[in-house]
Amino acid sequence: MGNVAVEEKSVLGRFDLQESSSLVALDNRRQWIMRLVLLMSLFTLVLMAVGSATRVMDAGLACPDWPLCFGTLVPQKQMNLQVFLEWFHRLLATSLGGMAIAFAGLSIAWRHALPRWLPYAAASALALVVLQGILGGLTVTELLRFEVVTAHLGTGLLFFCLLVSITVGLVPFQGTGTSRWLRLTAAIATVCVYGQSILGGLVSSQWAVHQCLYGDRLCHVLNSHLLGVAPATLSVLAVVTVAWRSPALAPVLRQLSFSLLLVVAAQIGLGVATFQLKLQVPPLTVAHQLVGATLLGLLVALTTLAGRDRADAAANGAIAP
Repeated sequence: MGNVAVEEKSVLGRFDLQESSSLVALDNRRQWIMRLVLLMSLFTLVLMAVGSATRVMDAGLACPDWPLCFGTLVPQKQMNLQVFLEWFHRLLATSLGGMAIAFAGLSIAWRHALPRWLPYAAASALALVVLQGILGGLTVTELLRFEVVTAHLGTGLLFFCLLVSITVGLVPFQGTGTSRWLRLTAAIATVCVYGQSILGGLVSSQWAVHQCLYGDRLCHVLNSHLLGVAPATLSVLAVVTVAWRSPALAPVLRQLSFSLLLVVAAQIGLGVATFQLKLQVPPLTVAHQLVGATLLGLLVALTTLAGRDRADAAANGAIAP
């Protein structure tokens, strides 16, 4: 009897060890996916910064063909700053496409260790990358038509927003169920800031600042972007106010909300400086777009976390769904 009991304990011990090892493996896969998507998010920010630099340096057609550049993978003979910017932008975009393929493949292969929604989100990200690649080619073949350039920016921002949402959806988080109004105001602010970013893309793709100041043309495009500052800023301030007045809000939600003040102040300052200097300082213009994308990413992260806060609290029975 004693030997039987010992054997049973030994079997149970091995079973518990195997189960524990399996859980660790599942958690490791989730961690690897989260790190990959976070890397893709940061990579996308860099890609957008290089794309903005390519635009303001008038290097969008520095490589006259696509997908190659002067018919080669690396145009050594023709290389200068403008060619490098366009070529490097394509290199980064291709690398990001490879990451998106890896993300989609791993999310399917490891689907049993991941949330059910992740493979669908990965497929959506891959579809956006494909669309972005097509639009990137059209910007060259259509000779920088402003509609295509603006669509290219809009799709890139959507892709970035999706990556941020996926990353935040995978991080550990404990909700308190007090973010109902924060979720709503953050979602509204996200739409306003995204719309303002598209208006900024229209101003950039049509050179509306120069056209308006020196030729009295396309002033309506420039003015629409200037007027769009008001709803975007007010909606962000509404998010901060709601977070400040929400009791028992999760600390990370409060911190993200208050960080918006610094980012929106920097964005307005960069916008004023860029306008006053008539886009003559390329680093300012690039920083303006980069900070704008960062602001959008923070709002998407806040909206996603606020949604998780409500969902987690409802699942735990703390509030009604």
